[in-house]
Amino acid sequence: MNRFSFNARRIAVLLGFVATAGGCVAVDAVMAAPAKTQSVAIKGFAFVPQVITVAPGTTITWTNTDEDPHTVSANDKSFHSSALDTNDKYSFTFNRPGDFAYFCSLHPHMTGKIIVKG
Repeated sequence: MNRFSFNARRIAVLLGFVATAGGCVAVDAVMAAPAKTQSVAIKGFAFVPQVITVAPGTTITWTNTDEDPHTVSANDKSFHSSALDTNDKYSFTFNRPGDFAYFCSLHPHMTGKIIVKG
């Protein structure tokens, strides 16, 4: 291998490419993008915030801060938590765009909505 070929391979790797016999091929970034997360509190018999807008791939974590148990149940049944006691958490990742209305199955007047925009 001549000096030029060796240096070209080193530069390609530094730029996020892998040098192959047929040329350079792009590879995925070495560092993964940070996970997208959002929080919803369950307090005072309400979801706070009641409506949240996120990008696809975002994980929402609900935390029950009330002394009474609550659930997080999608109207379309796409997700459902068990009963959450005080300080319990439930997480769900929203991978596709859409509007996802939800409620507490123990207290149906408690409602919320996740809007996923792609």
